[in-house]
Amino acid sequence: MFKSYFTVTVSILLVTAGILFDGCSGIDRKAVVSRHNVVTTSMGDFSPAQVGNGEFAFGADITGLQTFVKYNTMSNWGWHSEPVPDGLNPDDFKGIIVDTHGRPVQYNYLAPWNSANDPDSVFFKQQRALSEWLAANPHRINLGRIGFVLKKADGQSVSVIDLKETRQEIDLWNGIITSSFKIEDTPVLVKTACHPKLDAVAVSVESELLKKGQIVVMIDFPYGDSKKRYRNDFVGDWNDFEAHQTRAIDIKSQSACLSRNLDSTSYYVSLAWTTKAEFLHPDSVVSPHRFYLIPENDSRLDFVCAFSEKKRDELPSAKETFRESSGSWNKYWKSGAAIDLSGSKDQRWKELERRVVLSQYLMKVNEAGSLPPQESGLVNNGWYGRFHMEMLWWHGVHYALWNRWTEVEKMTGIYQKYLKTSEKRAEQQGYAGARWPKCTANFDRDWPNPIHSTLIWQQPHPIYFAELDYRLHPTKETLGKWSQVVFESADFMADYAFYEKEKDRFELGPPVFIVSENTDPMITVNPAFELGYWRTGLRLAQEWRKRMKMPEVEKWNLVSEKLSALPVEENVYVTYEGIPDMWLKYCFEHPGLTGVYGMLPGDGVDKTIMNNTFNKVISSWNFNRVWGWDFPMLAMCAARLGKPETAVDMLLHTSPNFQFDEHGLATGGPFPYFPSNGGLLTAV
Repeated sequence: MFKSYFTVTVSILLVTAGILFDGCSGIDRKAVVSRHNVVTTSMGDFSPAQVGNGEFAFGADITGLQTFVKYNTMSNWGWHSEPVPDGLNPDDFKGIIVDTHGRPVQYNYLAPWNSANDPDSVFFKQQRALSEWLAANPHRINLGRIGFVLKKADGQSVSVIDLKETRQEIDLWNGIITSSFKIEDTPVLVKTACHPKLDAVAVSVESELLKKGQIVVMIDFPYGDSKKRYRNDFVGDWNDFEAHQTRAIDIKSQSACLSRNLDSTSYYVSLAWTTKAEFLHPDSVVSPHRFYLIPENDSRLDFVCAFSEKKRDELPSAKETFRESSGSWNKYWKSGAAIDLSGSKDQRWKELERRVVLSQYLMKVNEAGSLPPQESGLVNNGWYGRFHMEMLWWHGVHYALWNRWTEVEKMTGIYQKYLKTSEKRAEQQGYAGARWPKCTANFDRDWPNPIHSTLIWQQPHPIYFAELDYRLHPTKETLGKWSQVVFESADFMADYAFYEKEKDRFELGPPVFIVSENTDPMITVNPAFELGYWRTGLRLAQEWRKRMKMPEVEKWNLVSEKLSALPVEENVYVTYEGIPDMWLKYCFEHPGLTGVYGMLPGDGVDKTIMNNTFNKVISSWNFNRVWGWDFPMLAMCAARLGKPETAVDMLLHTSPNFQFDEHGLATGGPFPYFPSNGGLLTAV
């Protein structure tokens, strides 16, 4: 267990780190970050080394490029949709009508097969085809593969086992990957970095093998695909050559530009090099979408490859990109809070600190862009590349708590962007305000699914983020920026709650899929986590009006005052009111009932009952059937209950669902699972 000395040290260091004071004279930030530089000496199957800027990321294998392992190059703007099945229109999807407290409400998922809905009918087959297409489109695309073609002296291809003395280090402080290896005793040195403002990768290669033609750079492109990618394999269809086009539109002595077209998706790939090299047209044997950059009588090759929606005429050099990368990462590490655990007497301090530092690096690489991130960031397509609006809390709250609001500000703009469509969604269902989607993509169109249609715990999120923004920036501008989003969110929440006249109270659900997604939505009523979040959200929304010197909304007050109490059985909270055999059948998935006091501030919570509940969860829950962010959620509950040692134990739990590999990529869902990383940082 961590001793009280550890806890006090952390608290003092957080104060000196800049949470209460500017500057950080008490912590050598570079030393803290650099002692966790990632060093690997062998090829991994599913865990890439990454460089990126939050909007764009590039995954590299042990060679510093994508030579042997099929990692991805992904962005927030790169999306593709396959053609709609013949004769169908996405707008023709009908969904299902469900009786909701005595009135018909349309939900966006496929009606089940029954006698009134013949599965062999033309209508049902069309609806099923549309549902499947809407689930998979649009999907994020792999923008392209950049790798080496390596040859031995006799012309044979080099395999992974032919590489000798492999070593790779991610310099976290500067955002630069350095990879070294030998081919037949001749050394090769590769440096890789991402430009902080452009979606561009810079590469520098040094080796005598360049002169001999034994090292060539290959650039290749796939068609989009609509498969879920739960592991770290290459996104894209690499065999359908005819479905997409790659054209060389501008080839010069030191640069090249390619145009890419995949149905309605188009983008550009630009290259520039400062050393002697020749750019060759497609490889007609291997693929018409493969190009080569071949060094000419030089032991060095420096180039930049940029991906963009619009054609770029100029690119920075590799040297300039490395310099920009260093400057940007130095600024990032010097901003916000820092934490140094080296004073701890507990032997686990270094592992916890490693997880913190690597999570900060990975979240900046993958999750600091213009869209909320998918659960696997910019590594692969765990959910077709879609993002979950309810998970935005776990991806983004830590930035505010570590005083790095600029890293989350762009993605929270999704609430302004999707406000009108969310208002329309609420209106179509007969509710006031805005009903936020659960799972969507670069525009607000639902993925048809009963969970997506009835989940509600994403609804108060924008109010929570608005409050975080205001605490950091208590200005009229902040109030104005968020006011409509806050008010429309609260209007829906108040209208969604159903007034039960006989009990003189407001209830939540049914139908409702709750945070744990493991109960029957048609009978679930008054879930504990959602009740707590409704109280918090409505209270904060009312505070927002007071700050703007506006009158309180009486309906919000009425719902808050008469909202059902958190469900209790035998002096512990339960997942929802009336749940059968709670502690025998439902001790798996998210223990959301603990999130009411920890993740949330505890509106409506009795601390004694919550303490009993937490102890019951710790002793009864199946921690091999949970998700990664459940452990930070439990840690935050433990901390609020005055159990700091237990909180730290949760952050270092042995469950296979909360582990961090050599690159800091976490388990806890489709690998990698970034809510584990974000949750860790939030809890810390």
